Amino acid sequence: MIVRLADAAAYGRSLIGAKAANLATLAATGLLVPDGFVVPVDADPSPDEVRRAVGHLGAGRFAVRSSAVAEDLPEASYAGLYETFLNVTPGEVADAAQRCRASAGAGRVAAYHHGDAGRGVAVLVQRMVDADAAGVAFTADPVTGARDEVLITAVRGLGESLVSGQAVGEEWIVRRGHVELTRPGEVLEPEQARAIAGLARRVQDLLGGPQDIEWAIEAGRVHLLQARPMTALPEPVTWQPPGGGLWLRNFRIGEWLPDPVTPLFADWLLPRMDEGFREGMRDTAGVAVPFHYGVVNGWYYTRPTPSLRHVPAAVLRSRGRLPAFMVNALVRPGRDPAAADRALLGRLYRRWHDDLLPAYRDLAGRRADGLPAPELIELVDQIARTAGRHLWYLAVVGGAAWKMETCLARFLARRRLTGVSAQTLLSGLPGADRSVPAHAVYSLDWYHPTAAESGLPGAGAGPCGQAELENRRVRGERDYRDQLTGRPRLLAAFTTMTETAQRYAVIRERQARELTVGWPLLRECARRIGQLLTDDGVLEEPDEVFFLTRSEIGQSGPHGAVARQRRIAWEGQRRLAAPLTIGTPPPVIGRHLLRTLGLTRAGRTADTLTGQGASAGRATGPVRVIHGAEDFGDVRPGDVLVARATAPAWTPLFATVTAVVTDGGTLAAHASLIAREYGIPAVVATGDATLRLRDGQIVTVDGTQGIVHL
Repeated sequence: MIVRLADAAAYGRSLIGAKAANLATLAATGLLVPDGFVVPVDADPSPDEVRRAVGHLGAGRFAVRSSAVAEDLPEASYAGLYETFLNVTPGEVADAAQRCRASAGAGRVAAYHHGDAGRGVAVLVQRMVDADAAGVAFTADPVTGARDEVLITAVRGLGESLVSGQAVGEEWIVRRGHVELTRPGEVLEPEQARAIAGLARRVQDLLGGPQDIEWAIEAGRVHLLQARPMTALPEPVTWQPPGGGLWLRNFRIGEWLPDPVTPLFADWLLPRMDEGFREGMRDTAGVAVPFHYGVVNGWYYTRPTPSLRHVPAAVLRSRGRLPAFMVNALVRPGRDPAAADRALLGRLYRRWHDDLLPAYRDLAGRRADGLPAPELIELVDQIARTAGRHLWYLAVVGGAAWKMETCLARFLARRRLTGVSAQTLLSGLPGADRSVPAHAVYSLDWYHPTAAESGLPGAGAGPCGQAELENRRVRGERDYRDQLTGRPRLLAAFTTMTETAQRYAVIRERQARELTVGWPLLRECARRIGQLLTDDGVLEEPDEVFFLTRSEIGQSGPHGAVARQRRIAWEGQRRLAAPLTIGTPPPVIGRHLLRTLGLTRAGRTADTLTGQGASAGRATGPVRVIHGAEDFGDVRPGDVLVARATAPAWTPLFATVTAVVTDGGTLAAHASLIAREYGIPAVVATGDATLRLRDGQIVTVDGTQGIVHL
C-alpha cells in the first residue's frame, strides 16, 4: 500500500506518521509542499510498486525520510535520530525506504524516548527541491520563549549542513514586520526573510502552537519541507523591575552570579549578606543607606545607587560622616587616587586586612560535623553576615581600583601621551596571585561546588607569561616618564597616580580572592542540614535542600516534591536571556552611569558585538561557549572563551584561551582582572554574547575598543 501525499490528509497519523500528516494537512491548504508519497506503517510494498509510485512523481532525485508515529510531537521531536537520504535516484528509492525504516531499531532511537520508538514508522518520499537557499525558522525564540518574533537561519544550497550542525548560517529576526539581519552570510534578501516568516506564521496558525519549520527556495519560491511543534519551549516572561529606577544584573553581587539563584540562596544567604553589607557601611560611613536588590525570574538585580529620598536623613544620622565618606570613596578615587588613599581608603584597607580577614578565616576554619540543626543555622548566619561585611570593603576599597584606572587613562589621554594602555600599566604586578584557592567558586550561589570539590587543576602560565607582562609594564612606564622629562609636576603626578592605581589593582584582586573563603563551610553546613532533613523524611535527597526556603527548613512534613518542582523551574530559568538592565535610568546620572559601566549598545551592527573593553589587545579564534564547570573540558588552546560571567574558579581557563567575552561584568569583574594578568584581550558587558555566538564560530576580540567582530 502506497498513499500519495496529495491524498494523505484523509489518513490518520497512526497510519502515515506525524511528519507526513502535518505536510499533507498543510499542502491541502495550498502551501507549497514538494510532491511525494507515503509508505504507511507496517506496509511492505514490492520494489515494483515503489518504482511505479516514483514514476508518477516524474524525473529527478528524491528525499527519503522517516515519518514515525512518535516523531515531530510537542513532547518529543526525534530530530535527526532516524536515517534520512537525500538526492536519491529513482532506482535507489526502494532500498533507501527500507534502510530508513530499519533505522528505528538503532540504539540512539530507543535511548531517546524509551518505548515510544516502536509505535511504528512510515516512510515519506518527496521530490528533491533544487534549492538556491534553505534553512529553518522558529515562530518563537527557543531560548527566551518570546512569541512575537520569528528566528530564521539560512545557508546557500541544501539545508542539510545547517541541520547537521556543520554550518552556522545567516541569521534573521522578523518581529512585527520588522526584519533584522543578526548574523550576515549573503544568503537572503530582506523580502525573502519576510516571506519565510510569513510562511512560518501561517503554519503556526494552521497547526496551532509555535512551530519549527524547514524551508527551501527554488526559482524564487519558498517551499515547505517540514513542520513540527517546538519542544521544550520556555514560557514567555516579562522583566519587570522590583521597583522604580534602574536595576542592574551584573553589578556588585550580580557579577558573581552567572545563573539564576536557587531558592535557599535567595531566601537565606542574600538577606544575611545584605545585613553584613549594611553593618560594614554603618561602621565605616556612620550610617547604612539601603541598596535595594530583588530577584526577577530567578535572576538577581540590584539598584546601583540608593534612593535619593533616603540620603538627607542618612546625612543627619551619620552626624556629618556620610558626605566626607562619599567624597573620598566615590569621587576622589577617580580624580585624585593618592588623596583618596590618604584620606580614607588606606585606613579601610588596613582595617579589612588586619581585623576582618583574620576573623573571617577563623570562622571559616570551623567544622560542621556533629552540629545539630540550630547550631548549623547560626553558623550559616555568621558566615553570610561576615561575607557581607567583606563584600562592603571589596565594593569600597577594591571597587576604587577601577575608578583609579579610569583616572589614569584620562590623565594619559588629556596630556596626549602615547604608549601602552592604562590596563597594561596595571598588569604583571608583583603580588598578583594566579593560583586557584580551594574556596574559589564558579558562582556565589552555594548550590554550585567549589574549585576543590570539582577537582580541577590550578591556573597555568597562559599565552603571555608573568615575566613578559612585567616587561611590558616596565617598558610602558619608562616610555611615559621619558615623554614627561622636563615636566616635573606632571611626572610626579604620573608616578604617584600609577603607583597608587597599581597598589589598589592588587588589593582588589586579593579582596575578590578572599570573598568566598567561607564557602566550603557554607556548603558543608547546607549539605549537613539536607542530610538531617533526609534522615527525618522531609527530603528524599540532601541536595534538595537548596530548593527550599529558610522557613521550610524548620518545618515538618515532606518537601521533596516541592523542591523537585522548583529545581525544574530553576533549570528553565537558566535558559532565559536575562537583560543586563531593567527599569528606567535616573534622569540626571542615568546615561553617565550606563556609559561608565559599559552598558550602552552604541555602534552595534549585524556583524559586531559591543561591550566594554576590559583588557587591551586583539585576538582571533573559534568561539567556545562555557556555561559552567561541566564544560571546562571542552576548552582548547586558542579558543575564545564566551561566558555569562566568570568567577575565580574559572582562572585555569585563562591560561588556555586567546581572548574572553562575557555577557555581564565591568572593569572590576573577575574576567577583566584576570585577562589583564594573562595578557589576553577581554570584552565584558556585551549583554548577549552567549546567545549570539556559537561554538566554532571565528571571531576577533578587540579588547581595546570593546568590540567583538563576528
